[in-house]
Amino acid sequence: MNIHGIWAIYKFEMARALRTLWQSLVTPVITTSLYFVVFGAAIGGSIRPGATGGVEYGAFIVPGLIMLSLFTQSIFNASFGIFFPKFIGTIYELLSAPISAFETVIGYVGAAATKSIVLGLVILATAALFVPIRIEHPLWMIAFLVLISVTFCLFGFIIGIWGKNFEQIQFIPMLIVTPLTFLGGAFYSLDMLGEPWRTITHFNPVVYLISGFRWSFYGTADVGVELSLAATLGFFFICLAIVTWMFKTGYRLKT
Repeated sequence: MNIHGIWAIYKFEMARALRTLWQSLVTPVITTSLYFVVFGAAIGGSIRPGATGGVEYGAFIVPGLIMLSLFTQSIFNASFGIFFPKFIGTIYELLSAPISAFETVIGYVGAAATKSIVLGLVILATAALFVPIRIEHPLWMIAFLVLISVTFCLFGFIIGIWGKNFEQIQFIPMLIVTPLTFLGGAFYSLDMLGEPWRTITHFNPVVYLISGFRWSFYGTADVGVELSLAATLGFFFICLAIVTWMFKTGYRLKT
């Protein structure tokens, strides 16, 4: 394996992120604080703990807040990372370099996932200033955090290769992923919904990701944790297969 090639890509992507480190950290802190002011203080007082599995509403929304930022940032970080070489024409130098497609993906996705994981931990630390947080399954929390970050970075990598312009790259995360997250139980329990909306919501794939991550915190979930893990792994392998196909065929990489 070309460790030097992977490290060169990883270091370049991380250096690009470090140039805007201050904005990358301040923005999620302010956004998280606003969510707690609006949802935690204004709405949380009217929601009984019994409706959220016995968890205080302010603490209940913490996993959803982390996932909301994790989804969008993972996609943006990975998609822009591979789109810029396409945009400025340096992608051909990358394709002709003595580094395999697998090693290229490790470099780009690894850097994007690192940034997303750090962001998730920053949001978690910020949330701890507002509400008491307990993590009943810390190892599973870390596992879900890393797996979901890598999975959505792969998804963002696919979008970066597929997109022909900046508008296409922003379309999917803003108009598809973010609404699915809001409708996927990020800020409420599915038990709070009546029929047929409760049944319809189970067709939202984001539900399984958020539910599994919330289970690692409080031991309560809208769906079984086994199903959440299976859904996350399934999405991961689907994204991995698509990325493999894109490099094998040169889809929007060599033209």
